[in-house]
Amino acid sequence: MKPRSGQYFFNTMVFFLVFAIFLTACSNPSTKSIEGVNRSTSKNLQAGQNHKGAGDDEQLFNTDPQKKEGENTESIQIHEQQENHKIDFSVKPNELGQVMILMYHNVSEEETEWSRSYYNFKKDLQTLYENGYRLIGLKDFIQGRIDVHAGKTPVIITFDDGLQGQFNYIEKEGKKVIDPSSAVGIMDDFAKTHPDFGKKATFYIYYPLPFRQKEYIKGKLNYLVSNGMEIGNHTYTHANLGKLSSEKIQKELALNVKVTQGYVEGYSVDTLALPYGASSKSTYNFLKQGSFEGTSYKNNAILLVGANPAFSPWDTRFDPYRLPRVRASSPYFEQWIKYFKENPGEKFISDGNPDIITFPKELKKHFNEKVANKKVITY
Repeated sequence: MKPRSGQYFFNTMVFFLVFAIFLTACSNPSTKSIEGVNRSTSKNLQAGQNHKGAGDDEQLFNTDPQKKEGENTESIQIHEQQENHKIDFSVKPNELGQVMILMYHNVSEEETEWSRSYYNFKKDLQTLYENGYRLIGLKDFIQGRIDVHAGKTPVIITFDDGLQGQFNYIEKEGKKVIDPSSAVGIMDDFAKTHPDFGKKATFYIYYPLPFRQKEYIKGKLNYLVSNGMEIGNHTYTHANLGKLSSEKIQKELALNVKVTQGYVEGYSVDTLALPYGASSKSTYNFLKQGSFEGTSYKNNAILLVGANPAFSPWDTRFDPYRLPRVRASSPYFEQWIKYFKENPGEKFISDGNPDIITFPKELKKHFNEKVANKKVITY
């Protein structure tokens, strides 16, 4: 046998060297590829744990078009929310649901179109409580500060006209006391036995004699504010704003603010209930803000007279300058209570955490990302 040539030996060595490199590559997958997957997973989980700001909120309900087939990133994020924030999904939270803003006028012995009887007003509070409603302030509502327990539904009570049946003082054993049959007296008593219900309400007053007891005007207004209730603008003379010029509108609204602040120093009167529900398209902007003789006003909400619940403040259809109200009289009050009892998926149901907005993912199309400055969860 002839000895192998130098060329043959060189070719053999090259073959074995290439084969060795191939074996090494197969037994050591790319470290870079593994790290890439880990970083991606970590980023998704971290987004679920530490989402802050509107930009990060979008990650929680926008499906990533680049995610790989079979990779359930969205479910991981929601799972992280469950772990970290303990949202009780069994209550079916829906913070894009509707909220009732109830409109009352007088509270008196007899039931009429514009007056609720003492008996029925007490019954209304009990009905609301038993059906899972809890009071919040209007200012909190329009600013998205909704803080009620998980599974509960916020409701807002408003009173128009500043009538004596809403807030009345009487003499008892030589002392001035709140009339237990007035709206404030009834709400105070109900809150004592149902402290978790609250006693928030907004009173839309006009002058010169709100609540019809001149000697008690200052005391009553300060009592309301010190007890967490609110005072709203109902013009100075209960004027029909749909018939006034822009100059007269500003006078009516600014004078109301000026006189109220004379009774309650520094108080911000920044919501308006339209007398008669009247307005004009040509002067509507002057309902929002204006000034008269050095007194300025700026309304963050304008309330109508009727006739249905309001959208959630995070719904794209929410308009704080045209907030509808439910007439709190028969049969309207009972009809809406029944409607939401039969259609619970349409009402606002709290997740119990005021810093998080939770709603079913099928409602995403109505979510207004521009106004949401909270964490967001869909399910």
